[in-house]
Amino acid sequence: MSASENTKIERLRNYSSVFSRSVFTDIIKYNDFSRLNSLFSKYNVSLKSTKTYADYLKYLYRNIKKGYRCEYVYKNELINQLLLKKYGTKNTIAFNEFRVGESIADFVLFNGESKAFEIKTEFDTDKRLQQQLKNYSKLFQKCFVVIPVELVTQYKGSISKNIGIISLSLVKDRVVLNEVREAVCNQFIDTTILMRSLRTSEYKNIVTAYFGHLPEVSCFEMFDACEEYINQIPLSDLNRLFLVEIKKRKNSTHLLKSLPAEIRQICLSMNLSKKEIPCLLDKLNQPINL
Repeated sequence: MSASENTKIERLRNYSSVFSRSVFTDIIKYNDFSRLNSLFSKYNVSLKSTKTYADYLKYLYRNIKKGYRCEYVYKNELINQLLLKKYGTKNTIAFNEFRVGESIADFVLFNGESKAFEIKTEFDTDKRLQQQLKNYSKLFQKCFVVIPVELVTQYKGSISKNIGIISLSLVKDRVVLNEVREAVCNQFIDTTILMRSLRTSEYKNIVTAYFGHLPEVSCFEMFDACEEYINQIPLSDLNRLFLVEIKKRKNSTHLLKSLPAEIRQICLSMNLSKKEIPCLLDKLNQPINL
């Protein structure tokens, strides 16, 4: 790689670092735009069309979409193209980094079904992928890998045919997601994985909803006793009760459509509230002030 290419990659990597929890926390809590100001001063001070911080974020995102498709771009486009356009947010909720046993799924959706998405960008390896997918398949009804279009053939030959494949490509400066292979629906739930993915109140609610009462044991024995009870629930009922409990979690999915397309992923990741979002948008619409 030439020196100029290295410099370009470094610049794009710096652009991508803006879409982080720490940067947006500083903006929301402290009106601190120092990270954006620093980037603008270093690389983009001559940009005439960029007047506000919102304009600048659009510019940054447009550039990383074209030249540095990191995990943020993949997650953000799953929101823009799959969640909002295909499923909608009326009956669907999404989460980032959902714990599944010893693994953490990159992105998950819950509507009538549970879906897990593992992202492997061009910068990632597939070192842990088999174990990750094995774990996800023990909890989610449908599992997908989301990969660069150039790697479809490679992944098709190395992962189970039950796993769906979604490719990401750049077509005329536009990111396109394409479902190359549908996931096979799985009704199996491993209760050991399930118990370690739920909160205490959630597994208690599942037991109470199905059996009408909790086990009469001490708090120290409650986890094991609830796991024994849940083991007895038919899988179709368990899937339904699992979805019911997850949908009760505090979540900002229903607010995503009101946000600029470039920042939906970071706002979902931070689980911003109905009060915080207008505050953020007001701050981003301020003129850039160096």
